[in-house]
Formats: sequence, structure tokens, C-alpha cells
Amino acid sequence: MPVKKRRKTASKFSFWSNLQILLFAFGLLLLAVFLVFGKAGNPIATCANSISCIKDLSGKYEAGKSGTFLGRVVTPPTYLAGDSLGSKVLGSTAGEKHIFVDLATQTLRAYEGDKLVYTFPVSTGKWGETPTGDFRIWVKLRYTRMEGGSGNTYYNLPNVPYTMFYSNSEVSKSRGYSMHGAYWHNNFGHTMSHGCINMRSEDAGVLFAWAQPATDGHTTYESKNDPGTLVTVYGEPPKE
Repeated sequence: MPVKKRRKTASKFSFWSNLQILLFAFGLLLLAVFLVFGKAGNPIATCANSISCIKDLSGKYEAGKSGTFLGRVVTPPTYLAGDSLGSKVLGSTAGEKHIFVDLATQTLRAYEGDKLVYTFPVSTGKWGETPTGDFRIWVKLRYTRMEGGSGNTYYNLPNVPYTMFYSNSEVSKSRGYSMHGAYWHNNFGHTMSHGCINMRSEDAGVLFAWAQPATDGHTTYESKNDPGTLVTVYGEPPKE
């Protein structure tokens, strides 16, 4: 009898141990699904451009390169290769510079103090979330390559013009969120990105020359004496 009881107890212990292991594994699986797909069912990448991330900060132009966007071959307009870097920004004359991006209206507004100086339509996250909050531009690249998405939403785009990467304490630089020109679509005013803020290339060029840090080459970093312009992203994007 004692032997049978020990066997029965051991069998019961083994059953509960296996059940706990299965429940723990199931919990890890649920956590992984949440981290991958997020609350709204959109993939949450480790960075805005989930394949390229931020690997090249040279800001240099890639001559003769075409790209891919949503299954289409796209070619950067030739005029982008010859665009000037814009005038050097010496500082605000009417107050601190501040960029506001309204996700609800898909609109960007740039201020110097209380003075509105620019209003541009934008395209924010459709296949990935555009984070909200207050950010600072930490580097400006005249050109860069962006690659990400998967399946039907895969893209690989050389010479993305006038890219202004921004970050804060919660959204690190390595996440690669930015404002930049987009030559591969013309649907501004509607969500159209994987998380970045798309602009018409000509509008992005104006903002690139205006925003701080001051433009002085293909790659421009913020510094103690020239901090990046404050960027505030807010609102809920429309359901399109």
C-alpha cells in the first residue's frame, strides 16, 4: 500500500508539473503574439524600417538605383540628385521652432514661436504605428535607404530624400522614426507609411533646410549648441 500511494502521489505531481509548464508556454506564446501584432493588429517592428533600420548615416546619393514599393518598381526622380542642400539655418528669428504633426488630419504645421510658417499634408502609419509624443530631431540625412514590410507591403527604397530622424526617451534613435520626402506615392493627406511621416519631396526639402540642426552637409547631427527642432506628434489616425 505505501508503494501504491507514493506512485499515485508522484503521478499527480507529474500531471500538475506538466500542466504548469504548458500554461507557462501558452502565456509566452500570447505575449509574443501581442508584441508582434500589438493592440490594433498592426505589426510592431523593432524599428520603423524593419529590415534596414539605421545602418547607413552617410547621407550619400546612390546613383542609378531603382526601388520597390508594394510590388511596383519605383525610380527616384532625377531632379532629386541635383537638389541643393538648402541654405544654412542660423537660428530662429521669431521664437523657438516647433513642428506639430496631427495624425487625425494628416497635417504638419511648423511654427516659429506663435507664428505659423509652413503647413504641409503628410502620410503617417498605415501598416505600422506612428508613435505620438514630443521628440527632437537628432540627425538629418540628405539621402538614405529604407527597407521593411513583408509580403505585399514589402518596400526597398534608395535615396529617400530629406530624412529627419527624431527620438525621445521612450522611442530610441535605433527605432528609426523620421520625417522624410516620398517619391513613391502621391497620396498625401492619407495614411500611407509603415510608421514614418511621409511628405512631398519638395515640402520635405523646405522643412529640411528650415529645421534644426542647421544643414551643413549630407549628414547633420544635433549638438549642444544646435539642438534638433522639437517635433510633437498627436491625435488618432483616421480609419482608412
